Amino acid sequence: MELFFTLVGVGLFALMLPLLYRLGVGPTAIDRIVAVNVIGTKTAVSLVIVGVIFEQVDMFVDFALAYALLNFIGSLAAARYFHRVRQNKEAVSINEPKTT
Repeated sequence: MELFFTLVGVGLFALMLPLLYRLGVGPTAIDRIVAVNVIGTKTAVSLVIVGVIFEQVDMFVDFALAYALLNFIGSLAAARYFHRVRQNKEAVSINEPKTT
């Protein structure tokens, strides 16, 4: 059974590799934020898998929940930041005089 969970963990890590590409190249900031969020979610799941392998699920579930909560709060903070930046750009473009 330990081999199964090890293979699942390696598979999750393999699925993170394309996300690392999207994180580095992503055409927009939103693509990068989504990539970081998905990597964080997979990391939380990987923590639970590590807990199963080492037979200390209770401790690793606590770590996974804390990490998932921080990941979620970070995503909300980034979304709020980009929402405010977008609103400020729209406000500036409305107040600029039109040159025609």
